[in-house]
Amino acid sequence: MAVVQFSEEKLNKVKEIIARYPEGKQKSALIPVLHLAQEAFGGWLSAETMDYVASLLQLKSIEVYEVATFYSMFNLKPVGTYLFEVCQTGPCMVSGSDQIIDYIKNKLGIGVGETTADGLFTLKTVECLGACGYAPMMQLGKHYREHLTPAKVDEIIAECRSKANAN
Repeated sequence: MAVVQFSEEKLNKVKEIIARYPEGKQKSALIPVLHLAQEAFGGWLSAETMDYVASLLQLKSIEVYEVATFYSMFNLKPVGTYLFEVCQTGPCMVSGSDQIIDYIKNKLGIGVGETTADGLFTLKTVECLGACGYAPMMQLGKHYREHLTPAKVDEIIAECRSKANAN
């Protein structure tokens, strides 16, 4: 297995992030450094990657695992090119998120936490994304997709497939 290591550019970014915090408080840099690591190493955090982050921040590995496993924004296994993070909390559920989740599962032939065979799509359920007034909704990359219906889900899937085919 390849050794996990940031590029020089990313290491400089890590140093910049750590410098935002007082001496001896480098643990405060953990979440932004985990984001950087997830972005740099394929969209997910392996145990090896989390151990590497721990070494950079002079933390115990368990301290990194605790944070990475707590927040749904961190992926602990490989994910597809397009990650559908569907909100499943109260307001979204009342507005039909369960039906949207079931629709996506049936449409893509995967369960929650699974990735399609072609590696394009992963379905994940998450806690509140803070857009209750637009329920049901999901996050796709850095963007929210709101007021979801089966027809809107079909459009989103078609859009993703089109982008994937263009690359």
